[in-house]
Amino acid sequence: MSPLLERTVEFFTSNMPSPGTVLLWGPVGLLWAALCLGIAAHCKTRRGVATGYTRKLFHILIFGSVTVIECLFGTRHLCLFGGMTTLVILFAILRGDGHPLYEAMARENDAPHRTYFIVAPYFATLVGGLAANILFGPVAIVGYLVAGLGDAVGEPVGVRWGNHRYRVPSLMGVSTTRSIEGSAAVALVSALACLAGILLSASVDVPAGALMWIPIFGAICAGMEAISPHGWDNLAMQLVPTWIAHAWFGVSA
Repeated sequence: MSPLLERTVEFFTSNMPSPGTVLLWGPVGLLWAALCLGIAAHCKTRRGVATGYTRKLFHILIFGSVTVIECLFGTRHLCLFGGMTTLVILFAILRGDGHPLYEAMARENDAPHRTYFIVAPYFATLVGGLAANILFGPVAIVGYLVAGLGDAVGEPVGVRWGNHRYRVPSLMGVSTTRSIEGSAAVALVSALACLAGILLSASVDVPAGALMWIPIFGAICAGMEAISPHGWDNLAMQLVPTWIAHAWFGVSA
């Protein structure tokens, strides 16, 4: 068995929640994930907030929850919460057009592939999070924060202040643009998220000289977000920052 396959098998076997954990914490995670999406849905349907904001509100709430769960309870509880969040998203997709939970995530300008652009980011998040954990362990928290905050800020800033647009790849033929203003926000917030993630995950002191490269780290994250296909940026925005924190800054699990 290859070392990577061994690490993958070990990750899943060591982080499988016990039946007692599922019975005790599963409903809590399910209710919290549903509340997070419900808050976004309320903002969309009752307050008239644009989908570009409500979608990212849900994004931030979930990634923020993931970070807290990882820090306080560990990866096993995080995997359980991920499963509960999956059930909430699946319920919203099954209800479809017109349902508040669905409308909070489905952009109007992604039609006629609105469901795809809910499912694709979900799988990108899942694969990115699993790969970061398997390859780099607890340092994956850097990826959670960069994807949860750095990536999330780009679209709302672009919706509000994005006057300089550029096209990005799209796998479904939906014409998609991002903005220079949004990408600048991604760079700034990703740098701050990287710093926070390094401080939370480092088991050794990080040299002060290494921290001077944090702005470049933010710029790299913004570049990755800018070139990622529409709907798939959560993969690169977790995996690449985690790898950089591990290799460039010397952060270890």
